[in-house]
Amino acid sequence: MSDHAEAPVAPVEAYEPPYYVAVFTTVRTQDQSGYSETNARMEDLVKDIPGFLGMDHAQTPGGLGITVGYFRDADALTRWRTDAEHRAAQQRGRAEWYQSYTLHVAKVERSHGFTRAEDPQSPTAD
Repeated sequence: MSDHAEAPVAPVEAYEPPYYVAVFTTVRTQDQSGYSETNARMEDLVKDIPGFLGMDHAQTPGGLGITVGYFRDADALTRWRTDAEHRAAQQRGRAEWYQSYTLHVAKVERSHGFTRAEDPQSPTAD
């Protein structure tokens, strides 16, 4: 949800399916008063949801934001969707921060990943 420069750049790992994803795509308004604080709070809050697996976020230069939340099961996703503090943030988002958004929820049936092995000859290798 946020762009933390100090966080390592890596996608959320590929989990054993099935699991669920919520893809939240946004275009924000000019007035972003209070957005960063609320966004940081939501990132902390979702981590406490049993079954939350992780989150990926990207922002295009043109202003399109994409956040993908990963959840072990539909119950975890429902707990996040119905959390009172999250619901209040959603209402404020519609009232103040979002020009438009879409939410897509899907069940993942196949998942795999790849990570390049570190090159021992690289000057940055330990």
